[in-house]
Amino acid sequence: MGERTRPTGVQAKKKKTMTSKPKKVSLSVGELIVKAVAASKERNGLSVAALKKALAAGGYDVDKNKARVKTAIKSLVAKGTLVQTKGTGASGSFKMNRVTETKRLQEDQRSSSAQQTSHRELCY
Repeated sequence: MGERTRPTGVQAKKKKTMTSKPKKVSLSVGELIVKAVAASKERNGLSVAALKKALAAGGYDVDKNKARVKTAIKSLVAKGTLVQTKGTGASGSFKMNRVTETKRLQEDQRSSSAQQTSHRELCY
């Protein structure tokens, strides 16, 4: 009857060398969404379906990263970068939040004039 010899722990084990893949330096999902919405010329904004098509055309795997797209849309709306024109949550249409420069200038002028009057009261 044939004897089989089992390999012992003394035998040298081959060491696996891990080669690290270079990371892709690309835009985040939120930045891709902002670019797609900014490029859109629609008056009522860009729908989620059209947004996903634009991301897919740009080479982003939307089916694999559905949750990331959804959370990115919600966070952009919460930050104020996007305005939701239709729908609720991460559905509907979205457009860029455009705060006009005139409103900012008016607010700055109001605050500076209020500071000047309070400064006058303190000096006299």
